[in-house]
Amino acid sequence: MAHLLFLFFGAAIVNNFVLVRFLGLCPFLGVSNKISAAFGMGVATTFVLIITAIGCYLVNTLVLTTTDLSSLELILDIVVIAVTVQLVEIVIRFVSLDLYNALGIYLPLITTNCIVLGLILLQGSLNFNLSECIFFSFGAGVGFTLVLVLFAAIRERLAISDVPEPFKNTAIALVTAGLLSLAFMGFAGFAGSAA
Repeated sequence: MAHLLFLFFGAAIVNNFVLVRFLGLCPFLGVSNKISAAFGMGVATTFVLIITAIGCYLVNTLVLTTTDLSSLELILDIVVIAVTVQLVEIVIRFVSLDLYNALGIYLPLITTNCIVLGLILLQGSLNFNLSECIFFSFGAGVGFTLVLVLFAAIRERLAISDVPEPFKNTAIALVTAGLLSLAFMGFAGFAGSAA
């Protein structure tokens, strides 16, 4: 169990996919204007990460390995991701039309969000079993949500702050993202001392 918790916290904090691995930057910058939209995007992406991790693991181990069609792994992973995102989009539209409208174009773009495909490819290269895939993808989703919400809270505060004109909007957002990334990279020392 300790190994699974280590995977969870490693994916969420120490090796955060957005701030350390630099995956998923498009929704990180695009949806982080309001906390509610950032939280909704984070939860939707977390759900997609978990379902695609399970789906891709099952397809890769039960279908591709047994039929010796491992060369189709990437194509089938993309199909599983696209189907999962479409299902999530339908569910969000049905459950919360306001959240669906707030996420806008970024919701279908989860399909092409590199954090989803990067997670699937990383899990495949690390030869995780199913429980490791679930904990790792859940940790990646929680880390993604945490970073989105933190960044949205900072950006909401910056919107009402007196920021010098050259630093307004995107410039101050990128400076803030860099500082947040440095803060999260500081957790790498904890991983080294625990190992």
